[in-house]
Amino acid sequence: MIDLPRPLLIAHRGFPGLRHEHTRPSYDLAIDEGTDYIEPDVVATKDGHLVVRHDAEISSTTDVADHPEFADRRATKTIDGSTLTGWFTEDFTLAELKTLRTRERIPGVRPHNTELPGEQIITFDEVVEIAAEGTRRRGATVGIYVETKHPSYFAGIGLDLNDLLIDSLERNNLNTEDAPVIVQSFESGNLRDFDARSPLFLVRLISPKQRAELDNLADIATFADAIGPHKDLVIPRDRKGRLAAPSDVVARSHAAGLDVHIWTMRDESSFLPGGCSALQEYAAYFEAGIDGLFSDWTTTAVRARELWLAHAE
Repeated sequence: MIDLPRPLLIAHRGFPGLRHEHTRPSYDLAIDEGTDYIEPDVVATKDGHLVVRHDAEISSTTDVADHPEFADRRATKTIDGSTLTGWFTEDFTLAELKTLRTRERIPGVRPHNTELPGEQIITFDEVVEIAAEGTRRRGATVGIYVETKHPSYFAGIGLDLNDLLIDSLERNNLNTEDAPVIVQSFESGNLRDFDARSPLFLVRLISPKQRAELDNLADIATFADAIGPHKDLVIPRDRKGRLAAPSDVVARSHAAGLDVHIWTMRDESSFLPGGCSALQEYAAYFEAGIDGLFSDWTTTAVRARELWLAHAE
């Protein structure tokens, strides 16, 4: 099993605070600012490639709606119980997706990113290259923390994300016990399948709607090495939006043999707890005993860890 830095810093989709998420510039900036791992979300194309997007539906993160040649691809689908209308990666070949350009997903929060040039959609194999290049450039290992998005949905349409991911990992000699790769999912079924086929470190993500899974930690420990809970499940907020007392999630997870990697830390005031700076929020979670965290702002995450470790000494 890989030896992870503690607390582990994971660049959530790269550095989306200052770059378009899931793009080469986003990952490169996070690497150069000192992240331990970069995080790609993977979905599948019509012709069986893994591409890096926040979701299968891509109208909010690309200029697909501006391409008249793809107007007839607009569709309405139900994915994991949600009905969505837009354009979906599984209806495009990789070559077609490569003609699109990225755009800022939350322009109201990050208007500065709307001025950035659009980037090309990248594949998971390209993320592997980016991490390898970053490792050489920085002289320290840069890991990959990959999330398979909507695995049951994709398996149901004949595009098994586990199959595609393992094929890529095998091609890149990364399906090994000591490879700096972590695989995460909000679903247990595909993680159980992955655990039977790979020695990699696995993480069961848990959203606030899935909080009941926190009663199943012993079972999760049979196929995963960590949980990835939303940060509010570790330190809830009070009625005024301020950080309250930590829950027992970290203690119970550690007792079950599971690490805890929370998501997602962001610098913008609209995301911060009441009366709390970004650095103070990081410190609170470090003090709560987490083993790692996802951040949209690697520079802040690195500084927060430096300050906390210095204080801990």
